[in-house]
This record gives sequence, structure tokens and C-alpha cells, in this order.
Amino acid sequence: VQLQASGGGLVQAGGSLRLSCVVSGHTFSSHVMGWFRQVPGKEREFVASIRWGGGNTYYADSVKGRFTISRDKASKTVYLQMDFLNEQDTAVYYCARGTNVRTGYDHWGQGTLVTVSS
Repeated sequence: VQLQASGGGLVQAGGSLRLSCVVSGHTFSSHVMGWFRQVPGKEREFVASIRWGGGNTYYADSVKGRFTISRDKASKTVYLQMDFLNEQDTAVYYCARGTNVRTGYDHWGQGTLVTVSS
């Protein structure tokens, strides 16, 4: 399984970005697709996840109401729509495939950098 993330970039505070993650290889209804982020010197943190089968979504409190995770089964792509971005959202964002909502991820993409300027 390979995960290819894209869509990062530089955006002003208050702006929006949409990240994409294309999944190659088998993905089953039992899988969970997640987005995580990491700032240099800090631990990687959970952002959002979605169940591949049923589409149930889960969010970190820090992004709830601003970020939206979705998936397109036909193209095997997971999206993270990020609105009302602020400087604290600046990080490298990773997509991953696992079996639990927040833990148990065993396949990771390469990361895409999101920089929010004031």
C-alpha cells in the first residue's frame, strides 16, 4: 500500500486549503483513513479520520468545525478540507491508513507542508 499526499502550501490566516491523499493498493471497509500533523520538535498529533466503509468521521477538538475529512471510493482518495486556518495549523500533514480511529496506523504517506501566515 502506498499513500501519496498533496495540496499543501502557503496560505494566509483565515484562508483555506484542501489536502488530497491517493491510496494505491487494497483498501477495505474495515480500514480507517486518517490525517495527522507534526510540527518540528513536537509529537505527531491526530487531526481527523474517516471509516472507509461507512464514512463515519472523527476530529481533534482543535480542528472541529473548521476541517472536513471526506473520501471518494472510486478514485481511492481521501480529502482534508481546511477552512479558517490559523498559524497554529502550520505543520507537515500526513495521511495514513489504519484500523482504529486515532491509533493503529501502519501505512503512512510522505507528508505535505502547510504554512499559515499572519
